Order: sequence, then structure tokens, then C-alpha cells
Amino acid sequence: MKKVHSSLIIFLALGVFGIITTEMGIIGVLPQVTQKFQISPSQAGYLVSIFALIVAISGPFLTLLASGINRKFILLTAVLMFAISNIVYAYTTKFEIMLAFRIVPAIFHPVFFSIALVTAASLVPPEKSSNAVTKVFAGITVGFAFGVPLTSYLAEKISLEAAFLFGAVVSMVAFIGILVWLPSMPVKEKMSFGKQLGILHKPGLWLTILTVIFIFSAMFSVYSYFAEYLGQVTHMNGSWISMMLMAFGVIMIVGNFLFGGFLHKSMTKTVILFPLVYAVIYLFTYYLGSYFLPMVVIVFIWGAVHSGGLIVSQALLMTEAKEAPEFGNSLFVSFSNVGITVGTAIGGWFISQLGTHQLIWCGIMFALLALVLIIVKMAISKAKPSAHS
Repeated sequence: MKKVHSSLIIFLALGVFGIITTEMGIIGVLPQVTQKFQISPSQAGYLVSIFALIVAISGPFLTLLASGINRKFILLTAVLMFAISNIVYAYTTKFEIMLAFRIVPAIFHPVFFSIALVTAASLVPPEKSSNAVTKVFAGITVGFAFGVPLTSYLAEKISLEAAFLFGAVVSMVAFIGILVWLPSMPVKEKMSFGKQLGILHKPGLWLTILTVIFIFSAMFSVYSYFAEYLGQVTHMNGSWISMMLMAFGVIMIVGNFLFGGFLHKSMTKTVILFPLVYAVIYLFTYYLGSYFLPMVVIVFIWGAVHSGGLIVSQALLMTEAKEAPEFGNSLFVSFSNVGITVGTAIGGWFISQLGTHQLIWCGIMFALLALVLIIVKMAISKAKPSAHS
């Protein structure tokens, strides 16, 4: 039985890997997409922003609608949609069709993600649930580590079609794994919409949602322009930047399990220290950014801490939403995408107004805002012990 559970957690993680490869892999192939459809880079950019926007808007509603449907059916439908969308990207000759098929998987992204996390936690004894969730989360970090650079590499060395078909194959393998290993999971007692939406009445939840937005804005205001920064400020060439992207992603896998362990030991300390440590790394990035070797070292530490933001934010939000875990996870997926959108937009403004080097202050600003909110939230919780019950 244990073997079945661990195999299934691997396939759920693979499904998440396929989702991240589909969502983020497009960033690495935008130049080829621009060429293929004869469009401007800003038009190609819609493929990225429309995905994040649809995830942010539709996530909680669709997770609510899906809350009464057999989990196995939902997971299979979602992962199949990702496979089909990638096949469409590979063979369509119309940009409008490609754009439409960015909307389809974006609708299923938060539903798959929130149900996969809850399913992984339910497969193991309660004391091991955080470990199971960390393993599914590894699918995100592995997606950043290998999915994004590999998509870019395949488009560069073979063809754009090959890059997208890679995403389709990953999703089909996950589909077969879930089909074979996951037992049928009808929802035994459907939680009412009212009860799920009831968690939105908690002021603490909204404070936490704002914190999650700031944490993701701190992370992605700079990470979205990672290649730009290393090129402009550190003067790295294309192949060094590719290696740094890969190194960043690989070390994210290590950071994922590292922060999983820290959260297990002390959630309070980990949550307070995370934005502080991130701000310190940004200071080093700012002052040593123009030095080649120090920057290589910083990228490794930065990658480890970056992945911590994913699990720290999710753990923070789930403590506020434990009465409705699937809905809570969908709020996490939605508002983290709001953070990515806000961070990328304001980071872009910093670059255009102040120059690439000053971008780092944008990240520091968001990290400190997140820290202030975390401290306020903890002060409120201490003042009102009844709020925890």
C-alpha cells in the first residue's frame, strides 16, 4: 500500500511539473514564438500574462464548483487539458488559437494544484502530510529547474514543436500514472459553498492573503528579470545565463526540502526569517551584482531561499484556511499569481524608470512590506488567543 502511495505522489508531482513547464516554459521560447507568428515581443508576452491572469481570477470559483466532483476525474481532466493544449501549441499556425489554448489550461491549473495537494496529504498519516505536500511541491521547483530550461533548449536545438511536445508527453505520463494508481475518490461529504466561503469572513485570512501577494511580488519582481539583470549588470553571456537559470532551479529543489524541514521545526521562526533573509540576499545582489564570481555564489543561495517562498506562503495561508483546505489552496494559487503579476509589472517599471541595477530595491521593498504584515498578524494573534480556536 505504501508503495502505491509513494508512486502516486510521484505522478501528482509530475502533473504539477507538467503544469509549471506549460505555464513558465513559454518564457524561454518567446523569441521563437515571435518569429513563428510574425508578432511583436509585447504581443507574445500576452501568452504569459493571460495565463497568470486567468489563474488569478478563476481559481477559487472553479475549485468551489469542482468541490463535489470525484477527485480522480478532476485530476485526469486537468492533466489531459494540459497535454492537448501543448499539442495545439506545437501544430497551430494561428496566434489567436494559441492564445485561446493558454486560457484552457489556466482554468484547470488551480483546480489540479489545490486538489493534488489535498490528495497527497490525505494519502498518508496526518503526521506525514506536510512531507507529502513538500514532495508534490517539488514538482514546481523541478519545473523551474528543468522544465523551463529544457523547453528553451529543445526549441533552440530541435524545434518549437519539439519543445511543446515535451510538455504534452510529461502531462500524458502523469495522466497514465494517475489513471492507474489513484483509486476513485468520490467526495464523501460535500462541503457547502457557504461553509467554504465562510473562511473569507476571517480578517486574519485577508491579512495573510496580502502577505502572500507581497512575498510573491518580492520574489518575482526580480526573478522575472533574472536574465536581464545577469546580462546588463553582471555582464554574463547567453550560455552563462542559461547555466545560472538551471543552477537556480536545481538549487530550488534543495531549498524546497530545506524549508519544509524548517517549517516542521518552527513555523513562526521560519515565517519571520524568510522575508528578512530574502532582503539580505537582495542587498548582496545589489552591491556585488557587477562582480562575476560573487554573483555566481549569490545565485545558488538565492535559488535555495526563493523556493522557500512557495512553501512558506502556502503553509501560512493553510493555517488560516484549514476548515476548507481545497478552497484555501486555490486562494493560494490565485493570489500568488496576483503577486507574480504585480511584482513583474512594478519590477518592469523600476527597470524602465531607474535602470536594471535599481530593480533590486523593488524586491527589497516588497520583502519588507511582507515582514511588516507578518509581524502585525502575529501581534494580533497573540492579543486575541480566541481567534485561533
